[in-house]
Amino acid sequence: MAESKADRLRIRAAWMYFIEQKTQNEIADILGVGRVSVVRMLAEARARNEVRIAIESELTEIVRLERALELTFGLQQAFVSPLSHPEADPIPGIAARTGAYLSETMRPGMRVGVGWGNTLMATLPFIGTRSLAGFEVVSLLGGVGVARRLNPAEFAWRFAQAFQGDGYLIPTPAVVDSIATKEALVERCGLQEIFSLADELDALVVSIGGIASATTFYRKGFLSEADREALVERGAVGDLLFHFFDRAGRLVDHPINDRVMSVEVDRLRRAPLRILTSGGAEKTEALLGAMTLIAPTVLITDEETARRMLDMHEAMQAGGTGRRASS
Repeated sequence: MAESKADRLRIRAAWMYFIEQKTQNEIADILGVGRVSVVRMLAEARARNEVRIAIESELTEIVRLERALELTFGLQQAFVSPLSHPEADPIPGIAARTGAYLSETMRPGMRVGVGWGNTLMATLPFIGTRSLAGFEVVSLLGGVGVARRLNPAEFAWRFAQAFQGDGYLIPTPAVVDSIATKEALVERCGLQEIFSLADELDALVVSIGGIASATTFYRKGFLSEADREALVERGAVGDLLFHFFDRAGRLVDHPINDRVMSVEVDRLRRAPLRILTSGGAEKTEALLGAMTLIAPTVLITDEETARRMLDMHEAMQAGGTGRRASS
């Protein structure tokens, strides 16, 4: 479904004005535009017959889902990618939306921490390359010793390359054999300096993994099936940079969380702009947990995942088993 940024802003403005009964000043603050722009968008929506008694547009359901996600999880902004049918692969649409958002959002002088995975790799063709002075990219997870396409370092350096910036990598395996090894690498091999870069991130761009896919080919060698089963028994629903967490967004009690060579979650939450991009049926519970774990400010997902998240959150609240996340 073809759409432009102007279309999205216009329909979002109309939705908030006519459905949510927000004032023009409130809408201007939410969308980051001037009040005059809001007045113009509302007039254009009426001229296009998108506003009658209800809002009529192909984007209406998408906007409804985006606003529901924003209000439910305290997000600054949500982007929902449409699907051709419920069983379609969500990654291409999510990747396209993510690539467009990153192209618009990245600025000179930014320091951006990045994760890894299929979704992030798929965003690269959709990122508009340009030169940004002083742009820095920090890979948040080790793994450069493994020569695979979905190596954490691969996305980090290609993302930095897209904006002609500098890249900082963690030159270790993603997971080491013991806490002692991790401490030695950090304290004696100069890694503390790289980890410290995460304390001053302007933005964070990450995806998450579902626990069902924790032993796919790009994770093999780091996590055994016995480990995966033990994590499931402890309530793990997914991982963020190999930090395994439960549906309530709490890190589970398992040794792998102490041996992973990635930046601590507490550090990640300090970034003012936290972008989480992910989707798919197997990641719904993990995404709910991530709303608390990382408290994203921006969520990019697909329409089916958005519906599942909202339905599951409502069911959890009704059953008294969940809690609302906030940014």
